[in-house]
Amino acid sequence: MLKLYGFPLSNYYNRVKIVLLEKNVPFEEVLAVPGKDEVVKTLSPARKIPFLELENGEILCESGAIFEYLEECYPITPLLPEPLVARARVRELATVMDLYLELPARRLYAEAFFGGKVSDETKQEVERELRRGVQAFERLARFSPYIAGNTFTYADITAAVHLPVVSIATAKIYGKDVLEPFADRIKPYLKMLNERPAIARTNADRKAAQAK
Repeated sequence: MLKLYGFPLSNYYNRVKIVLLEKNVPFEEVLAVPGKDEVVKTLSPARKIPFLELENGEILCESGAIFEYLEECYPITPLLPEPLVARARVRELATVMDLYLELPARRLYAEAFFGGKVSDETKQEVERELRRGVQAFERLARFSPYIAGNTFTYADITAAVHLPVVSIATAKIYGKDVLEPFADRIKPYLKMLNERPAIARTNADRKAAQAK
């Protein structure tokens, strides 16, 4: 059986978990926290989570690479559309949300969620980066009804784990959610996603972990 290592407060761990659940692939969750659990240092090439242990003991890391492996191994429930350009659009959207929304916003998390402090200079830099990211997101997101078109894809899974965190963090730091201009589309869209069993279960597990 596949083993997924990480912890349920990680967006990227949850993204892989949702992929596995959507594809109905049996897997075991193994709690692994970087800097705390030796298994991360031993098994993860970059000492990061998530990473996936295959049935033969091989290790895969990086959530995007893990997704591509699962998509090829378990094609019965596809999370990429068939046309090549549409597949590229899904990857494009996921990359924009990874690199131009979540990655800059992550620099705010210490203050937004963990009681730390972020410098004013960092907040200003992040705000500029997010402004560019939001512009790119606006041009690409379709909401028709899913983010890349009329089928549920990997881009929707990425949106489900990233967009709420970016919204909360920026609202706390700047007093305004950077995604507020799309609230009339994002809120019903996320509500629709959260009704999917795989996403609902993952969100429940995340909330339980936060409570601890």
